[in-house]
Amino acid sequence: MLASVAATVACVVLLVGVAGCDDESSSATGSEPSTSPSPSAASPAASSPVASAPSSWIEPTASPTTDPVNLPPYIDHVQWVQTQVGPSLQIHPTSSGRKTTSDNGADVAWAEVLALAPNADTAGMRAQFDCHWTYARIVAPDKPSWNIEPDRPVVSQQEMINSMCNPGGPEE
Repeated sequence: MLASVAATVACVVLLVGVAGCDDESSSATGSEPSTSPSPSAASPAASSPVASAPSSWIEPTASPTTDPVNLPPYIDHVQWVQTQVGPSLQIHPTSSGRKTTSDNGADVAWAEVLALAPNADTAGMRAQFDCHWTYARIVAPDKPSWNIEPDRPVVSQQEMINSMCNPGGPEE
C-alpha cells in the first residue's frame, strides 16, 4: 500500500510539472531529496526522476497541520522598551496568534516578529519566544504582551520552563 501511495504522490508531482514519474516499483525505493519537501521547491529539470516521495508527503502525521479558523497574522505589533532588566521587546499577539493550533504556528509567528524587529534574531530571544508561545498562551492567554530580552542567558529548555520564560532574573 505504501508503494502505491508513493507512486501516486510521485505521479501527482509530475502533473504539477515538478519532476518525472517512473513506474510504481521504482517510486517506492530510492533516497529522499535533500531539499525541502515542498513541491514548489523542487526543480522541474531534476537530473533523475522522483524515486520516492518524501515521507512527509506520505505520512499524514509528518506534515504540519494548519488551523483553518485561526490564520496568520499571529503578531499584531512589537515594541522595544527600556526596563529595569534592560531592553525588552514587547510582542503583542493577535487573537489568532493566541488561539492557533497550527503545527508551524511558532515558526510563522517568529518570522512575523523578525519582519517587525530584525535585531531580535538571537538564540536566546527565540528560546524565550518559544517558551511564551508554548506556555504563556495557556497560562496567561490574555497577557497583553510577551516580553523577551536580549540580555537574558541562553539556558536549557527545563531552565526556561522553571524560570517561567524569564531566565537570569525577574520578569520585566
